[in-house]
Amino acid sequence: MTKKEKVQFVIDTLEKLYPEVPIPLDHKDPYTLLIAVLLSAQSTDKGVNKITPILFAKADNPYDMIKLSVEEIREIIKPVGLSPMKAKGIYGLSKILIEKHHGKVPQNFKDLEALPAVGHKTASVVMSQAFGIPAFPVDTHIQRLMYRWNLSNGKNVVQTEKDAKRLFPKELWNKLHLQIIFYGREYSPARSWNIEKDIITKTIGRKSVLKTVTN
Repeated sequence: MTKKEKVQFVIDTLEKLYPEVPIPLDHKDPYTLLIAVLLSAQSTDKGVNKITPILFAKADNPYDMIKLSVEEIREIIKPVGLSPMKAKGIYGLSKILIEKHHGKVPQNFKDLEALPAVGHKTASVVMSQAFGIPAFPVDTHIQRLMYRWNLSNGKNVVQTEKDAKRLFPKELWNKLHLQIIFYGREYSPARSWNIEKDIITKTIGRKSVLKTVTN
């Protein structure tokens, strides 16, 4: 198979398996999505979805959020881990949204990435899932699968994102990055991986990866 055919095989297989892709983090607008994505760093979507209803019942907009102290925010979000840093980030970015952006989440990478605790991946998720602007956020699942599928060298997320954007059509990015995440969780996890169920890796996988699994 040529690289082009491999890419098409990935697209077709994912579309068959996941014709609909719900956004994994519960939210109701760009602000609540931004907070949920920030909370999801080194945590699971499931864990975040348990915490956000409690947090958003008290504050689901920046104006209410800054009425809480950093300590109060931290108490609520403690179960998701890294709570001191995340609480400061949530309070700090809420303050900046009010002071600089009329309480609204900006719709561009530059302003999003300037917010406390918001990195490129978080900004990419918000751009794609809140505003429908083409982006390709790379998480651990995408990083792992792009390497297993021999579509990227897996050196770092920056390179993986570049490769994904180069290989996949722009109009598919927003849906495709979620499809890959769902596929990674279900068929190609980091641990307890059954290659027989992982049709994509089995068909187009990197030789060295397949060798390791089949030996």
